[in-house]
Amino acid sequence: MKKSTATLVLSAIAFAATSACAAEPVIGLITKTETNPFFVKMKEGVQAEAKKLGAKLLSAAGKADGDNAGQVTAIENMIAAGAKTIMITPNDSKAIVPSIKKAQAQGVMFIALDSPTDPVEGTDALFATDNYKAGILIGQYAKSAMAGKPAKIVTLDLFPGHPVGAQRHNGFMSGFGLAAADAKSNELSKTAEIVCMADSFGDQAKGQTAMENCLQKNPDVNVVYTINEPAAAGAYQALKAAGKEKDVLIVSVDGGCAGVKNVKAGMIAATSQQYPLKMASMGVAAGVAFAKDGKKASGYTDTGVTLITDKPQKGVDSKDTKVGMDLCWGNK
Repeated sequence: MKKSTATLVLSAIAFAATSACAAEPVIGLITKTETNPFFVKMKEGVQAEAKKLGAKLLSAAGKADGDNAGQVTAIENMIAAGAKTIMITPNDSKAIVPSIKKAQAQGVMFIALDSPTDPVEGTDALFATDNYKAGILIGQYAKSAMAGKPAKIVTLDLFPGHPVGAQRHNGFMSGFGLAAADAKSNELSKTAEIVCMADSFGDQAKGQTAMENCLQKNPDVNVVYTINEPAAAGAYQALKAAGKEKDVLIVSVDGGCAGVKNVKAGMIAATSQQYPLKMASMGVAAGVAFAKDGKKASGYTDTGVTLITDKPQKGVDSKDTKVGMDLCWGNK
């Protein structure tokens, strides 16, 4: 007996619905760069969690810190490929927002990892380190380690206007006891104790050049704050070349394995460790949940920060480099 046309149509609809339900969620990850160990580890974490939860992962990155155009193109390509959740570490916290809003209007959920947009409400959710707290911890540490000695500080920052760079910089100042803007500001504060401010773009070579330039103007610097550990490594090389590496306290943020090794070696006095794998796993889980029930993640989730040092200071909570190596990411 032949099936009726209606029966065939209903069967096709049922098959399509079953296939749609069975289809794996498509989740995108767009990082600032492909080379920074932090983002390399984040991508590895996302890949592992996506495989575990049965999601298809699309990934892309900017060519360098600040490459907004590359991230805009990545968003467009991922939407065309069917992504319904996109995780992003924005290169330009303001310029990326219109592209995100356009994608959200098409039903795409956006989760910022590590770095917020400006305004922070530009994405549906943010999973990140409390970067202001990370700065406060190393500021408190440096203040205690200086033991009342007048400070002449160099700050090797990210680049102007980026929320993460501002939060770490101003948090450091606050922890050190200097007047500084709060966590909502994207402007870098400055006081007389800061004798030189320079942009490192989070890069070792640029950090070294910036430190060399600061040393030419202020050879008696005794404290160096850096946006991350590659910049700290560059600062150390410049100080070593000038024969000043034992006279200057370097503090930083990230907690990557290479950075923790530099703490252990005495190149960096202390670093605030963050946890990209936690950000990654939470982001994928939220994306899979959205695909299943349509409920979007929302608000800010603090993924934690720990001060790592082998020379603890009284009154400043910290863990040693053994703990730091157990929890670090990239090139163990």
